[in-house]
Amino acid sequence: MVTVIDTVARPRARHPEKAHRPDQDVLRKPDWIRVRAPVSKGYSETREIVRSHNLVTVCEEAGCPNIGECWDKKHATFMIMGDICTRACAFCNVSTGRPEALDRAEPDSVARAVAKMGLNHVVITSVDRDDLDDGGAQHFADVIHAIRALSPATTIEILTPDFLRKDGALEIVVAARPDVFNHNLETVPSNYLTVRPGARYFHSIRLLQRVKELDPGMFTKSGIMVGLGEERNEVLQLMDDLRVADVDFLTIGQYLQPTKKHHPVKAFVTPDEFKSYETVAYTKGFLMVAASPLTRSSHHAGDDFARLKAARERKRTALA
Repeated sequence: MVTVIDTVARPRARHPEKAHRPDQDVLRKPDWIRVRAPVSKGYSETREIVRSHNLVTVCEEAGCPNIGECWDKKHATFMIMGDICTRACAFCNVSTGRPEALDRAEPDSVARAVAKMGLNHVVITSVDRDDLDDGGAQHFADVIHAIRALSPATTIEILTPDFLRKDGALEIVVAARPDVFNHNLETVPSNYLTVRPGARYFHSIRLLQRVKELDPGMFTKSGIMVGLGEERNEVLQLMDDLRVADVDFLTIGQYLQPTKKHHPVKAFVTPDEFKSYETVAYTKGFLMVAASPLTRSSHHAGDDFARLKAARERKRTALA
């Protein structure tokens, strides 16, 4: 999910319960999505580990507003298979073009960085690699195996592309047994043509459903951005679609436009609206829901994974 940081302090909105409409004031953002610039010692140490292992992180590539908080705690989301994507989603700031060949040393480099950082939980994502026969599925599996070899106690969450038209790719990744399989829908289906033109909404739903068919015990997760012009009823229908696919965990965060060339922000959704989405999502049966302006797929992923496991255990106990 692509974001930008705005660190300029401004007066608190007089009516935070009302959505802030950028068409009224294009440049101003509500105070509830502002964060401090990263300056801590922990941030610098994490950046050095990332640089020394020649790794790419979605934290930097996507300009995540939570980078200061996460890197201070030695949390980073590694983006494998390069920094050039074969697609051009209207919300995403990752470069589009012809990617380079896969770095066969990357799985070991990621595993060493994970071990050096002492991560209890790690999130691995990637660019889309439509140029590869398997969409990069085997590379994902290689990264998972390399981490397991050096850090067997570390739990692994993956955030994958959709492997569109890549027969057998999903099976390769699931067979590597990540602890959490995440694939983001990003937005409601009515926005796909303009926001996510290279993807297919119902293919993504089916991908998540297929994970559960292959491994019923694997946690599944998906996330969306709001503020892209979606209607509330579309978000609620999306929740239902994910629950039909037996998805366990839903994240909802505010979309922020990375540059003027990207899809515009249609609305800044208020904290109260996010809370309402969270409440509804829980009533629909999700085990975990994270919904707030600054929620991102991998933000607090380790703590959320512990809560996710606890929620499943409570559900099993209640049904026993």
